[in-house]
Amino acid sequence: MSLDALFANPLLLILAIPLASAGFLAVLPSWRLASWLNIVVSGTTFAASLTLFAHRPAPTRLLFIDDFNVYLVALTTFVGFTTAIFSAGYIARESAAARLSDLHLRFYHSMYQAFLFTMLLALSANNTGVMWVAVEAATLTTVLMVSLYRTREAIEAAWKYFILCSVGIGLALFGTTLVYLAAQPVMGDGADAMAWTLLIGQAAKFQPDLLNLAFVFLLVGYGTKVGLAPLHAWLPDAHAEGPTPISAVLSGLLLNVALYALLRFKMLIAANPDTLAPGPLMVLMGLSSLFLSGFMLMRRGDIKRLFAYSSIEHMGVMTFAFGMGGPLANFAGLLHMTMHSLTKSGIFFAVGAITQNLGTKRLNEITGLTVSHPALGWGLAVAVLAIAGMPPMGVFMSEFLVVSSTFARQPLLAVPLIVGLLIAFAALATRLTGMLFGEPQPAQRGHGGRTGLSSWLAYGPLWLHVTMVVVAGLYLPAPLVQWFETVAKMLG
Repeated sequence: MSLDALFANPLLLILAIPLASAGFLAVLPSWRLASWLNIVVSGTTFAASLTLFAHRPAPTRLLFIDDFNVYLVALTTFVGFTTAIFSAGYIARESAAARLSDLHLRFYHSMYQAFLFTMLLALSANNTGVMWVAVEAATLTTVLMVSLYRTREAIEAAWKYFILCSVGIGLALFGTTLVYLAAQPVMGDGADAMAWTLLIGQAAKFQPDLLNLAFVFLLVGYGTKVGLAPLHAWLPDAHAEGPTPISAVLSGLLLNVALYALLRFKMLIAANPDTLAPGPLMVLMGLSSLFLSGFMLMRRGDIKRLFAYSSIEHMGVMTFAFGMGGPLANFAGLLHMTMHSLTKSGIFFAVGAITQNLGTKRLNEITGLTVSHPALGWGLAVAVLAIAGMPPMGVFMSEFLVVSSTFARQPLLAVPLIVGLLIAFAALATRLTGMLFGEPQPAQRGHGGRTGLSSWLAYGPLWLHVTMVVVAGLYLPAPLVQWFETVAKMLG
């Protein structure tokens, strides 16, 4: 492929930058230079993604950009960029503490860019098979990063993640194959029967029985990657044992990618009038995730596991919203997806700084952060208020819309939804009040944390995300609202 063709198609450039960088960073001897290059490369990918709003390339049999995935590509590259900034300071501290060797650091930066590439490929794939391969590749890259510390716990978490998600992805492959078999009599053999842009127009003619069976396997398969209960067991361990920047992109991005894949198939099922409605199954799994996570939040003593269960809660809220369907519920689900990505990644930035500054992940060993570390403590306090759904944050707006749309259409379903949200809110408030306020532990006194450049790398991305979530709760730009409305109609 010529350079002219590469630069003429921004989508190819968005995929080529992280892929090429992954190979280069793998052989770069200096991890310090790799940290800064990781930031530059991630920022360049984000800048390239913004050009998709002005120039949308024509779809091919392998790649496409439409109203649904263009914004998710931009969101993924943005969070990938801010996480790379945070990661530079985090990795420097890990190296100084001799927790990671130079070889491990080189591997980390290479896998970080490979991970971004796999997610962007999954979001932009116009082929059901290519999307499946990309999601599986994302699993493999994150497995390697979860085990980066090479401790017994990290390796056990990585194996658990690999086994459970591979089983889920295997079921998703079977579901994908069934969709192909349902489409084959209408679309013919080959890539045409796997291209989203062609499938959606002919979905009403596909065999409904095969589509019904396919969606069950797809929901269980991709639902495992989303972290929906009872398929969530890998998620808390992966968050707790891996590097904290990886927890940020796992919660903020990878769960979105798996949900995106599921929603693409839901659009196909919904376009066929003879299939069963996929919504009730999604509503059931969404509510089960919400209640399980709410009760589990009450008993977590590890701060990273606590917010891992918070991710399960919010993925449940999104799945519930998309299962309800309709313009308002879909709008709420899209808004919640965006707000959760920004808020939860910001929270893990704060958690990473906490664990490095204080040397512990135990909640009972962390108190009075707003006193001992004001910039970090207050940033985390605002982020926790946001993720708990307090007004006027963006998460409150999305949850309010989910509840409102449910009351309007299925009032009885709104009751367990509200109860689940209140349980999760009470659990977060109970577990985190002492950590943020009150008297600091003796070991925290006189420990001001980071200064200078290190402080900016740690706290800058946190406060940027928090500011965006607060502003979104007060004002949404008209183009963003229009995008949400357009995609909400697409989702049906």
